[in-house]
Amino acid sequence: MPKDHKDAKDTGTPPEPATPVPADAPDEQPAGKPPGKRSGRRSRPGRAGTPGTAAGKAAAPGLPRPAGRAGAGRVGGLLSALALVAAGGALVSAASLAPQSASSRQLETPLAAVPAGSSVGVCPGPARLLEGTPVGTDPQFSPESATARSTINAVVLSASSGIVPGSRLASLKGSPLVELAKPPAESAAAAPAAAPPVLLAAVVSEREVDAGSVLSADPQGNRQAAAGAVMNYTAGDGDLRGSATAACQQPANDLWLVGASTALGRTAVLSLSNASSTPATVSLELFGARGLIQAPGSRGLLVAPGTTRSIILAGLAPGQERLSVRVRSAGGPVSAVIQQSVLRGLTPGGVDFIAPGTAPAIRQVISGIDIQDPAALAGLLAKPGFADAGPALQLTVPGSADAVVEIKLYGRDGQKALRGGGVITAKAGAVTEVSLAGVPAGPYTLAASSDVSFAAAARVTRGLASEKASDLAWSPASARLGSQHVVPVPRSGDRFLVFGAPEGRARISYTPVTADGKIRAAAAADIAGGTTASITVPADIDGSPLVGYLVSAAGDPAYGAVLLQQDGRQDISAIAVAPGVAGQEQVPVTLGY
Repeated sequence: MPKDHKDAKDTGTPPEPATPVPADAPDEQPAGKPPGKRSGRRSRPGRAGTPGTAAGKAAAPGLPRPAGRAGAGRVGGLLSALALVAAGGALVSAASLAPQSASSRQLETPLAAVPAGSSVGVCPGPARLLEGTPVGTDPQFSPESATARSTINAVVLSASSGIVPGSRLASLKGSPLVELAKPPAESAAAAPAAAPPVLLAAVVSEREVDAGSVLSADPQGNRQAAAGAVMNYTAGDGDLRGSATAACQQPANDLWLVGASTALGRTAVLSLSNASSTPATVSLELFGARGLIQAPGSRGLLVAPGTTRSIILAGLAPGQERLSVRVRSAGGPVSAVIQQSVLRGLTPGGVDFIAPGTAPAIRQVISGIDIQDPAALAGLLAKPGFADAGPALQLTVPGSADAVVEIKLYGRDGQKALRGGGVITAKAGAVTEVSLAGVPAGPYTLAASSDVSFAAAARVTRGLASEKASDLAWSPASARLGSQHVVPVPRSGDRFLVFGAPEGRARISYTPVTADGKIRAAAAADIAGGTTASITVPADIDGSPLVGYLVSAAGDPAYGAVLLQQDGRQDISAIAVAPGVAGQEQVPVTLGY
């Protein structure tokens, strides 16, 4: 601890010597002389024998020293020291009170308003079958089946003024496919509405595609356009029989995908798309059932602008029954999707697009989990090769500590008990699977929590006969519902909106959007805490096909998904509701060199 004062012996500066007093100085002033005047000549120091020198003092040791001279010298020295200390203190005080330079002042970090950018959604291309036995990681695809069909459905919502922003559907390289709306004139966008505004929508309905595409919409009034699109693949024959649906996703630099498998009869192809004008260098982190997988060739993958790069995950991590992938991009942001397919001997076991879910967190919620009859499912799961034919939850813990996870499953009439009590330990750096079989059939919402961050996704299946084709789908963890989510839905098949409120009551408003661009009358659903509601989507409203919804939630946290099935077929797909639009943001700006 520093000392406030130093000892006199340790000052480091010798005391200032007192002024020498001549040895022959008289004690009193001579008569006739005014005070303060000295008589006689001033002595010169430095001459031997001269009074005032050391030699002179030694030659006259008996001379009396004037009374009070030594004490006056000491008092004078003390006053001089005090004066120096006072002067030093004054200098310090003056320095502290003086205005500081700009480089030494503490400045509050300013916030800069960043205008909203365009809304961009990258849609994956159709599911493709690998040709022959793949070597390495670069795939070769065979032609699609005779009944395969891939379509895009998109919705772009107008602003509150009723003006639809400029929006378009284009190929990944930028070639136009469909122009939804031309950019409005500046005068029209700025002019106040003469009548109460009426929301409208620009719609793409059942647009067939044969490659990846991009939906983009211009911002309006420093707010991103509310837009969304979905790509739907269906096939009634071939090894990729089934349905696979994926929402067109906003590119990012860090993505988590849970649910892949490279075991025997399972094929996983990762597709990375770069819709920006900047090259992207992608690195992959692979997590298996036994831990992190060190795979040569998983780093520094270049994805050029306007291109898609496909990677066979079996070339990086073969024989993995459970595989999660973290995609990190330096440079341009990318979208990522895994085409997962199952073939049990000669019988198709399903196809799906595994989409990214929310980043690892201590709480994850998944909606849109559909479970089949538990008794019939138990007989199927007992057969060899069908262990992954039932519903399950997969957890990926990226950190170095195990996660004790509590799992709760909520159905139409409340929480359902899980085998083992719903508490499991997920190993660090690995993928853990938890079976969800054994609960009554129906739609569910799952909530999982821990004190260690983890990523999660749930598998749902369709089909109970081992000799017939079946299908599978992965529902990723999603974010809490807010206001004005654009939820496009495919036009074919049986469609359901699935909403869950794990804790507390929530009110969900869902407004239909039809193919003629009209926003129809809104409906609402009150969801009790700890329950899940399923709402059937009609085929049309007033003769116009229904292509999407505007979804908003109020009250306690609620989550949603779209569940897709095919009447008379064992097809199933699940799509998590994407986050809502973002307004103008403020970011801190650091000042310095």
